Amino acid sequence: MLPNLKKSINKILKQKIPKERKAVLQILIDYIKNKCLENREVHLNFICTHNSRRSQFAQIWAHTAAAYYNIKVYCYSGGVEVTAFNERAVASIVRSGFEISSEGGYNPIYSVLYEKNMRNVIKCFSKLYDDTVNKSEAFAAIMTCAHADKNCPFITGAEKRISIQYNDPKGFDDTPQETKKYDERSIQIASEFFYVFNKVADK
Repeated sequence: MLPNLKKSINKILKQKIPKERKAVLQILIDYIKNKCLENREVHLNFICTHNSRRSQFAQIWAHTAAAYYNIKVYCYSGGVEVTAFNERAVASIVRSGFEISSEGGYNPIYSVLYEKNMRNVIKCFSKLYDDTVNKSEAFAAIMTCAHADKNCPFITGAEKRISIQYNDPKGFDDTPQETKKYDERSIQIASEFFYVFNKVADK
């Protein structure tokens, strides 16, 4: 892991997960464990309406947490509308210690690194949940926002649907609390996925 990211992870591992959230996360833990026991690949698609903030955080942190615990998992993200990976969310990921480069204009493709190894780059950009870069079948649809959960009653190809909702930091855009609230949401999501993969790794 990159040095500054290691520092963030050390703080993340000390975060306390509320009991009610552990119950929500247990569904995902059981899904991943069962797939591993069956020696089947694990594919997770994190879905939020615009695929710009929470679902991007979730894809990046789940991928990183799985790598940290040496668990092979394929992580994706998508939405029901195409916008862009929000620049405020990108900035928060950089503050956590990831290295990021981008290419493109309106909807840039971001290359996110958690270690100095280009083979492990995470490609992030806003897309529909059924974009061709995402797994089309035998995956778990992780619904990260209430709007997408309510308005997408059926996710084509998903073998499991799991609701793990997060509050949207968008409400704090262009306010004095913007940076704090984006970082809070990122760290919450990170801590929950490190908890998930720690439990999966605990045989």
